[in-house]
Amino acid sequence: MKRTWEFFLTLLLLICLYIVFFAEGYVIIKTAFGLLYISVILYTIYSLMLENRTAQHTLLWIYVLILFPFVGYMFYLYSGQLYLKGHLFKSKRKKDRDEWIRVSKQEEKPDFSDLKRHQQCFAKHAHHITLTRINRRTDTKILQNGQETFPEIIARLQEAKEYIHIQYYIFRSDRLGKDIIDLLIKKANEGVKVRFLYDGIGSLSLQQHDIDRMKKAGILVEAFLPVRYGFFNQKLNFRNHRKIIVIDGKIGFVGGLNVGVEYLGEDPDIGFWRDTHMVMEGEAVQVLHAIFLMDWEYVCGEDLLEDDHLTKAYPAEGDGTVHVVASGPDTQLGIMSDLYYSLISCAEKSIWIATPYFVPNEAIRTALRVAAKKGVQVRLMVPEINDGFLTQYATRSYYPELLRSGIEIYSYKKGFLHQKVIIIDGDTASIGTANMDMRSFHLNFEVNVFLLNTSSVDDLVRQYEEDVEESTKIRPVEFYKRGLWERTKESFARLFSGVL
Repeated sequence: MKRTWEFFLTLLLLICLYIVFFAEGYVIIKTAFGLLYISVILYTIYSLMLENRTAQHTLLWIYVLILFPFVGYMFYLYSGQLYLKGHLFKSKRKKDRDEWIRVSKQEEKPDFSDLKRHQQCFAKHAHHITLTRINRRTDTKILQNGQETFPEIIARLQEAKEYIHIQYYIFRSDRLGKDIIDLLIKKANEGVKVRFLYDGIGSLSLQQHDIDRMKKAGILVEAFLPVRYGFFNQKLNFRNHRKIIVIDGKIGFVGGLNVGVEYLGEDPDIGFWRDTHMVMEGEAVQVLHAIFLMDWEYVCGEDLLEDDHLTKAYPAEGDGTVHVVASGPDTQLGIMSDLYYSLISCAEKSIWIATPYFVPNEAIRTALRVAAKKGVQVRLMVPEINDGFLTQYATRSYYPELLRSGIEIYSYKKGFLHQKVIIIDGDTASIGTANMDMRSFHLNFEVNVFLLNTSSVDDLVRQYEEDVEESTKIRPVEFYKRGLWERTKESFARLFSGVL
């Protein structure tokens, strides 16, 4: 009913504009339809105000609705803004919550007594706001860039005996993509059950020919919110940004790398690609697998969480604490933002952040400034050149307030920095798919892994220090000398920070 009403209003606005600007008729008729158009926009603005969003966010959408006739309304309606009203993904949120409680709830209250004070601060909060199990018996290994990641993925895929479950935001039909598809087909012919899930927008370059080849080999292939379904159900702007591989329930991959030759640094227009991925074995793989299985059920209706064989955990020795957390429209609103805030606010010595997109909310900006003022070393690393005008200049618009607070900003110059890593006090870290921006916090389906006292954190620290050597530190005096045109672009881009 609600969707029908919204479609009716959209059609009504289009008719009003046509009659006012293009149809022939009496002025009184044109005036009547003009007033009708204004009434619909005012009704939408009133509904928006009743949601009690931030004043900045509300005003931004009011400007869009008023200044961009019809187009602004369409963008508002179908860009995912109505998610905050709770209408979209409601059934998935409820079902997933019930499933998490059933398959992944902590059997007993975890013991945090062996953790340091700042780690207990974060771990207790994470345990309270998430439904996923905190694991000790899990081994993790950091994979640096595509040169380490894809050989490891291919080697583990070749070892698969029972099933391969694979999910990507971007999966291209280029040389790398076809190599992996050929391997998946080979394993399927050997009797391995393969389920392949790709995002309907992110993987537009995945050719139908390759999809057909996989299906012919018996691989189950599904698209997450394909284009043909996305627009008129308001879900076009919600994308599944997760990158997950689970092999036989024993091996799990997660991190920042999609599948495409650019992630190997072979795209001449992009150049070197700096990214971080991770492979793990042990109990945490069960949680990562559950995230895939819930997404799989959502797109095709196949409920595999009842299969004890697929949800069985295979403990490993482990050397620390591992916590896998899903976020997005199917979870508690803003949970990843809350976890990032918690990491930052619990830090006592250092906060090191690497992200390709830095468009934080007010809470995270405040936490970073307060931490720096308390004497905590705060480092932010972003790429020198981003892949989008708005994201690049919106990020730079935050430099002045960060620099004034004593935060160190590093501009990565070797290539494109795509990793999403946060390291706290040298012994606690986050690695995964979520950027530090509004899209990752509210619109995208994401998955991160939080590591406490694992040897993998030491690897992340070492690699971050190496990345600093490939970066230029932003000097406040030099940055403040930038020209008016640069400041204009920053201010313009920042206007859109609420939707980036």
